[in-house]
Amino acid sequence: MLDGIVGVFADLQAGLFEGLVQPVLFVLGLGHRLPEGFAATGWLLVGVVQLLVLLAVIGPLQRWRPVEPVTDRQTVRVDILYTVIQRLGLIRLLVFFTLEPLLDRAFGGLRLLGWGAWQLDDLWPGVTDRAWVSLLLYLVVLDFLGYWVHRGQHGLNAWWQLHALHHAQRQMTMWSDSRNHLLDDLVRDVLFALAAQCIGVAPGQFVALIALTQLSESLQHANLRLSFGRWGERLWVSPRFHRQHHAIDRGELRAGANYGVLLPWWDHLFGTACHEDRYDPTGVRDQVLQGRDYGRGFLAQQWLGLLRLVGRA
Repeated sequence: MLDGIVGVFADLQAGLFEGLVQPVLFVLGLGHRLPEGFAATGWLLVGVVQLLVLLAVIGPLQRWRPVEPVTDRQTVRVDILYTVIQRLGLIRLLVFFTLEPLLDRAFGGLRLLGWGAWQLDDLWPGVTDRAWVSLLLYLVVLDFLGYWVHRGQHGLNAWWQLHALHHAQRQMTMWSDSRNHLLDDLVRDVLFALAAQCIGVAPGQFVALIALTQLSESLQHANLRLSFGRWGERLWVSPRFHRQHHAIDRGELRAGANYGVLLPWWDHLFGTACHEDRYDPTGVRDQVLQGRDYGRGFLAQQWLGLLRLVGRA
């Protein structure tokens, strides 16, 4: 089944690339960047599918059991813009055409020196020949990295000044997952791309893992009164579990809980899990108590993030 889905996706990617993206690249004089363009086409296609799932599945769930009424439509519209930018791969397009060639040359140089990427599949020969087993192994390893990256976003002051924008949303919805400073997104994407290269994740598997992660995170941020039950909450991050991470008293520098991206296992292992049966208001303490401005529009939010980073806001 997985092979069939991958095959259909590959056919769609090839058709879109040959019919639209490749001619545009030649017109723009970028014929030497066809491999990057093909990869970007895959991200574009995945993003379109994700947006359709958001509108057809998670949106109706929000309307069915909302945590709170949505009273600030403007801030939600800005989050939709973030989602379109992220899911259609515009940040990754920047990575493909700027940092990706540098990373490829760096890894190529290391291979010439005799260093090759470590293949995680080799830990379990035979079993990992099955695509779904290999995918699950990569998911667990990259999710472990995601937990510590998230801890870094809260634990390092400079990184928090960027990540705080994500927590400053008082009206959390399925669109809020993508509400990030672009520099924060860029740093995180590069870290995950490096990790994927180091453990031997194939490009198609990497796309699938990112797509699954993003859809799950959209559900986690949804304005949805939903838990997965006593045991389900310990297997996969739910909207209730993640909302505790965004609660005003928890979403702070070095004061957080529930950092898990997909799997709450790491929160239990490292003592940061909170399973309180509550749906608290979301936001950042200095925003709520002191009126700190995190910006209303996209450009203002990005600019204020840079000012916070250098200590000017």
